[in-house]
Amino acid sequence: MTTFIGYNTQGQDRQFTLTDFELIKRDLLTAFNIRQGELPGKPSVGSGLLDLVFENQSPEVEAAIQNEIKRIIKQDPRIALKDLLLYPQDNGILVQLEIDTVNGVNGAQIAVLFDERSQQAVSV
Repeated sequence: MTTFIGYNTQGQDRQFTLTDFELIKRDLLTAFNIRQGELPGKPSVGSGLLDLVFENQSPEVEAAIQNEIKRIIKQDPRIALKDLLLYPQDNGILVQLEIDTVNGVNGAQIAVLFDERSQQAVSV
């Protein structure tokens, strides 16, 4: 039974409706890709993650990335973070998230690459 239903045009040809975990994943990627303060009238929406990708990787930057991801996930009442792992890549940072959803999907995993070259967060 579908719990969450939403509309998406990114990467879609004909089917614009997303449901449940696919919708949550798309919304999370959108939140990662919107820069903080970029959405008019909603200064708390978005993140500073793409700016942190360009910083030299240090324990302080890694902690800032983790805190920013946790802040964004806390804004979505449909999900709760179980685990968060960061892996430096040649052209960015790979983030693996394990989340629980409120509709009972346990341990769903999302891998997101914050790519320095394209300046986007993409699901891998």
